[in-house]
Amino acid sequence: MGLVSRGAAAAGVGAASAVVRPGPPHAVPHPIPTPPPEGAALGSSRVPGMVLKAFFPTCCASADSGLLVGRWVPEQSSAVVLAVVHFPFIPLQVKELLAQVHQAGRVGLAVLGTWCHRRQEAEESLGHFLEGLGTIFSHEPWLQLCREQGSKLWSCKATRRQVPPCPGTPYEDQVMLVFYDQRKVLLSQLHPPAALPDCLAGDAAPSAGGLAAVFDTVARSEALFRSDRFDDGPVRLSHWQSDGVEASILAELAKRASGPVCVLLACLLSLVSAASACRLFKLWPLSFVWSKLSVCEQLRHRLEQLTLVFSTQKAENPTQLMRKANVLVSVLLDVALGLALLSWLRGKDRIGPLAEALVPVADHVAEELQHLLQWLMGAPAGLKMNRALDQVLGRFFLYHLHLWISYIHLMSPFIERILWHVGLSACLGLTVALSILSDIIALLTFHIYCFYVYGARLYCLKICGLSSLWRLFRGKKWNVLRQRVDSCSYDLDQLRLLVVAVQGLMHLLVDLINSLPLYSLGLRLCRPYRLAAGVKFRVLEHEAGRPLRLLMQINPLPYGRVVHTYRLPSCGCHPTHPWGSLCRKLFFGELIYPWRQRGDKQA
Repeated sequence: MGLVSRGAAAAGVGAASAVVRPGPPHAVPHPIPTPPPEGAALGSSRVPGMVLKAFFPTCCASADSGLLVGRWVPEQSSAVVLAVVHFPFIPLQVKELLAQVHQAGRVGLAVLGTWCHRRQEAEESLGHFLEGLGTIFSHEPWLQLCREQGSKLWSCKATRRQVPPCPGTPYEDQVMLVFYDQRKVLLSQLHPPAALPDCLAGDAAPSAGGLAAVFDTVARSEALFRSDRFDDGPVRLSHWQSDGVEASILAELAKRASGPVCVLLACLLSLVSAASACRLFKLWPLSFVWSKLSVCEQLRHRLEQLTLVFSTQKAENPTQLMRKANVLVSVLLDVALGLALLSWLRGKDRIGPLAEALVPVADHVAEELQHLLQWLMGAPAGLKMNRALDQVLGRFFLYHLHLWISYIHLMSPFIERILWHVGLSACLGLTVALSILSDIIALLTFHIYCFYVYGARLYCLKICGLSSLWRLFRGKKWNVLRQRVDSCSYDLDQLRLLVVAVQGLMHLLVDLINSLPLYSLGLRLCRPYRLAAGVKFRVLEHEAGRPLRLLMQINPLPYGRVVHTYRLPSCGCHPTHPWGSLCRKLFFGELIYPWRQRGDKQA
């Protein structure tokens, strides 16, 4: 293979199989004459054109001379440079490489122009040689970037030969050079921003569509970055992985082992899902219990999480991949916290003292309730009450209290074993243990809820009677749609509110672990460029007679938007009572249910 001859350079197609090497100026003709400097006479052969934006990777700023490979975005008048092809090369092999990248990423790449890095004075004639390559790789416009060695001087031109304003006269476009970090743009995910900042006062910044095209082009051209300088391929490139492809032995081993493991776990989870969908569990008593217990709903939610994580289907987009990662990190953190709790409980045998302290606490609560009921059965605060009604209600509540104390003492030999199994359930995650503890608290305080319901219903009858008499006195009729009830006793409401607050804190912690996008937050903290909300531009050079050079920097997504965008669905097994709604229900006497009703909205 020899140098490109004059006829081959002029033919273009015939030179596709020739090896292109830099040579002296006489080796290639000058189809495009050198443009005159700014302020030249009116008889210049160049005519100024439009303003183009050329996105150039910072990793190629020190690369050797060669060809600029990238994508031309005509809608934005932008050229996205992806790599530099170095000498020697065969034009046909370059075109085959671009065709392979197009087939892999569905992105049309082309040779956009030439890149000249003058390292010494002897290479100044290389620029004339590079101009002749435009006849082999025809592209409109044809970019010519050049950098002087050891200085910050850059020259950038964009010439067109088709459809010139004057017959036979090529014209030149003004170029705005924008540098970008190729690695960060490739690994980041652009979120559509509300507004993008202006790069300069009076200068038009790239729109959201233009930035999306830049990010999409780099992401789809990942096949172009799989070769480095250690490969023996026919084409030598410079890009962000030229010095070596980033890889990890542990990551590669994990990828190879994840396939069989996911298939096995997916089969096991499908069997568990089939067993849980059995008709036996859909019968009335079991279905009612499963729908009211928090632990059952949490186990169902955990089964859905594991099914999503170990699914053999590949994520279709980065959002689904981010959701899988968030679910995986959430499950791992939940299990880690559960194992830490189990280790703490079994470290110094703390389950025994907890079980021994539970019965005295229950006796103390029952004693306080008994004193309260006896006080209400007499003359509370000197008020004269209906003695017969007070005695009936007091004995009714005391009987419930006696049944509850008898139940606690009957279960006291098994409390330590129950707590031990609760601690053992922490192996499935801290949320499972908290759900079981919440159900136990609901069962242990069921008598308090019964007191609350009885008192609220009786007080509701009194309120309804007084309201009817008041409306009858005012000459108005009863509206069924405006029924309102209120609670019976302030002290009993306080106790009920304490139970609701304790259960609410547990449910809040469970929802926090289930729905918090921990992986996305960690990614935002350690690698903020991975979650991009937009870009900002910093001026590198803005001098007369020189191209405007900007540096594109990524604006990370705010933490609030990260949580809002990637928040995972919660379990939704318990009711969510905002403080305003809770106070309204307590004031008007509406019942507060310990489980979610059909009319409640999902969290």
